[in-house]
Amino acid sequence: MGVDAINGLGGSATSTTRRNELGQDAFLQLMVAQMKNQDPTKPADPTEFLGQLAQFSSVTGIQQMRDSIASLSDALRSSQVLGGTSLVGHAVLAESDKAALGAEGEIYGATTIPAGASEAAILVTDSSGQQIARIPLPTTEGEAEFVWDGTNGLGERVPPGEYKFTAIANLGGSNEQLKTQLASYVNSVSIDPNNYQLTLNTDLGPISLSAVRRVL
Repeated sequence: MGVDAINGLGGSATSTTRRNELGQDAFLQLMVAQMKNQDPTKPADPTEFLGQLAQFSSVTGIQQMRDSIASLSDALRSSQVLGGTSLVGHAVLAESDKAALGAEGEIYGATTIPAGASEAAILVTDSSGQQIARIPLPTTEGEAEFVWDGTNGLGERVPPGEYKFTAIANLGGSNEQLKTQLASYVNSVSIDPNNYQLTLNTDLGPISLSAVRRVL
């Protein structure tokens, strides 16, 4: 290829693309210049040009698809942020085994009962590990909800503080521990500026938006 042919492409490529990138118009001009300046005694195979064109079109299509995915991702992140901020002031149910009891009020939670359970219950213990209350649960397979009113086995209100909730189901004569979800109020949200991940700041502590099982 002649020097003039190559130099003739410089302005067009520079005006339509970023530095060190080859735009579609410049690519086509380069192909035409290559055909004009090829050795007449050794002409290039036409299928080679078609292959180059198809390859460039494929790369261009992939880049456009990436741009579209990036735009969609930005839109989804914005939607996630808006959805998270709308939860402020609402109660959510998320996986946890500890909750803070106030001077008043109760604690709501849930667990999933497996098939074949003959007995199930929630055990409430204090910071020292002492059992404070036992809440019986139905043995029907599926989600079982529970509410602790903040009282011990004698019906007395216990002091405010953090309490642990352990779900136990008797399966075939042995106890199996189950996961628990506890309700808490969303006080505020935090957004990671790098990946736009949303964290809910609740009474249970920071909770990822993806960890929320239900909005109450």
